[in-house]
Amino acid sequence: MRVLIAPDDFAGTLSAAEAAEAIAAGWRWSAPGDILTLLPLSDGGPGFVQVIAVATDAEMVPVGVRGPMGETAIGVIAVVERTAYVESAHGCGLALVHPERRDAGAATSYGVGQLIAAAIDSGARTIVVGLGGTASTDGGAGMLAALGATATDADGATVALDAGGACLADIAAVDLGPALERVKDVELIAATDVDAPLIGPHGAARGFAPQKGADPEAVEHLEQSLTAFGRACAPGDATRSELPGAGAAGGLGFAFILLGARRVAGFDVVREAVGLDDAIAGSDLVVTGEGSVDWQSLRGKAVTGLAAAALDQGCPLVVIAGRVEVGRREYGALGITEAYAIGEEPGSNPSAVLARAAARVADQWSR
Repeated sequence: MRVLIAPDDFAGTLSAAEAAEAIAAGWRWSAPGDILTLLPLSDGGPGFVQVIAVATDAEMVPVGVRGPMGETAIGVIAVVERTAYVESAHGCGLALVHPERRDAGAATSYGVGQLIAAAIDSGARTIVVGLGGTASTDGGAGMLAALGATATDADGATVALDAGGACLADIAAVDLGPALERVKDVELIAATDVDAPLIGPHGAARGFAPQKGADPEAVEHLEQSLTAFGRACAPGDATRSELPGAGAAGGLGFAFILLGARRVAGFDVVREAVGLDDAIAGSDLVVTGEGSVDWQSLRGKAVTGLAAAALDQGCPLVVIAGRVEVGRREYGALGITEAYAIGEEPGSNPSAVLARAAARVADQWSR
């Protein structure tokens, strides 16, 4: 049996490559005769640059940036000829912040702007930015500040754009001119991991800030702040904040829309780069995995895109996830044949837990 193992990362525990190796190890225990192909994936979130770099043999360029809580972080740009691939998680990733220090209202996306500036300075004329996995919920204000944007309140006093989303509530006007000038000679492509809008139940604050350390009161304050920021940036044009992908990566999608970026699904960028369709065509079964199959998975995550790609070719797809929080009818409608929840094993090695789960799945599917 030919099995394609194509997981995304398991947020906070395993990279996509590590997850693929763990699934393969478990599969071999139960089905040593199967032919396995490992193809780690990303939807624009953590691991995006690494997956692209492996597939394209890109040059990796390290860049020092300001991390989400003000600390120094090292991001990496993948350069292929005059195209640069950037990952928002390298500039403001949730994984860069210790769980006890996470603060969705204070975290900034400033480092993402620094990565973009470095890509421009490297000579890139097309910049593809993977959006996802961020600690910030600032609507991309920090990123815009790093590129030169400024803001003022109703009295004309300066308002910091690089101090986190909680500081945006008093903004009355934003000058995007310097940022637009900085990117005028490049094509920006925002490769988002979800199609969420900036505000609303599934937006950057209410939909995603809780997992970044925000309590209910902080979530509502961030919702109000992002609403004010959206109005100041695009006065009289509320449609920009409602566009699909505007809420991706803590609202970074919205900032890229302001800069004239073209929005695409991050998974589609990876799909083409790694030759996913050809890999599926040569397989009898596709096995994927991620930390949680939930409502966010249904908004453009890797598992959704992979399910569509497998369905196009009539290839069954099974998912191994830490948690499965949607019903069979919901995930079946996407083209997922079966989804298995690993369950929690406190204190256990994540790779070993995933490998054991994969062995159990192989017992059922290998023939």
